Amino acid sequence: MKYRTVAVSTAAALAATALLSGCGGSDDGGDEPAASGHASLTYWSWAPGLDKVADIWNKGPGKEAGITVTVKKQASGDDLVTKIITAAKAHKAPDLVQAEYQALPTLVSNDVLADISKEAGDAKSQFAEGVWQQTTLGSDALYALPQDSGPLMFYYRQDLFDEYGLKVPATWEEFAETARALKKKAPEKALTTFSSNDSGLFAGLAQQAGARWWTTDGDKWKVAIDDPATKKVADFWGGLVKEGAVDNQPMYTPAWNKALDTGKQIAWVSAVWAPGTLTTAAPGTKGKWAMAPLPQWTAGENVTGSWGGSSTAVTNDSGNRKAAAAFAKWLNTDPAALAALVKESGIYPAATAAQTGDALAKAPDYFSDQPDFYTRAAEIAQGTAPAAWGPNVNVAYSAFKDGFAKAAKEKSDFGPALTAMQDATVADLKKQGFGVSE
Repeated sequence: MKYRTVAVSTAAALAATALLSGCGGSDDGGDEPAASGHASLTYWSWAPGLDKVADIWNKGPGKEAGITVTVKKQASGDDLVTKIITAAKAHKAPDLVQAEYQALPTLVSNDVLADISKEAGDAKSQFAEGVWQQTTLGSDALYALPQDSGPLMFYYRQDLFDEYGLKVPATWEEFAETARALKKKAPEKALTTFSSNDSGLFAGLAQQAGARWWTTDGDKWKVAIDDPATKKVADFWGGLVKEGAVDNQPMYTPAWNKALDTGKQIAWVSAVWAPGTLTTAAPGTKGKWAMAPLPQWTAGENVTGSWGGSSTAVTNDSGNRKAAAAFAKWLNTDPAALAALVKESGIYPAATAAQTGDALAKAPDYFSDQPDFYTRAAEIAQGTAPAAWGPNVNVAYSAFKDGFAKAAKEKSDFGPALTAMQDATVADLKKQGFGVSE
């Protein structure tokens, strides 16, 4: 479902200015504690088990502070964005909402989220810079606290790499050479696939290369989806698809599952949450996979992108902003809360301390032969590149799927698809009344 943002140009300009100045909404008393001394907060989220985590708060710190949190399960993605914007326009938004990082600019531009920098800004040191930046939108404001993250890494079949004499690629050039070498030794196999269904993965790969798709220029948005960094990524993958070095079929299909499970594809560029997917997609290969850092554009660097991740935000409708911010901070920084998030919600916490904490001391069962799985993942996560999101990510992602699907199927250049993605995003911003810097 396509969600709408502010359509009046004056309001849009003010929203864009807010991204720079840190204006997070009204200060009409919404940040004051409840007059009764007790705050009852509502939290909209989709992650499983968050109600159990909230119970820990309600029975412990929350009880002491007189703050009770009730979790109400919601749909994720665009559906939740649409619902929260609609609720905010009627001044009926919940106190807290789980929001994907790429949705934050849309929610800010619709005046949904409060600036909680005064209440929770001191938590910055507990997160990787690239992750924290996604919740500030490059301003002095803080619109949410990072909850979970999805740093990209490289997964591969250790047994088949050994069988075919392949080395784990440290650079993207080596990645291409590995794909070609496998084709020569086993023409029926492919190193991996390029999936036109997965806009988030492509965005993460572009971030690693240095892309910043949306930025602000005064009171206008600047879109740079077809910048040199992204063109480099598109040309790289388009070239591999064109020459047949990698597959061109989408992921998350029965055919893709079978390719992984039978060894027809022997590697996967994915995020830290991949073990859960592999457990379902390729159950017959448990214990045969290994994880390594994402190949680098420059040898010796430690830079990765993100695929997925969400935050905890406080809304402008909350009559108990301080109480809501206190819970959001506890949820995403307290050791007990983070351990519970890992156990009950199955997330990879954004807080760096939790990434090497007791809750993640043991490798995923699927990677039982790699006991340092989470230690390595934490090292990789420290190099997370900053992402730059805008108020119409959904439009860009839709254009990606349309254009890149056609190019991948035809094994044609990806450049025109990237240009179309840029043009569609800019046109939509203008249509909605946002100022766009050329």
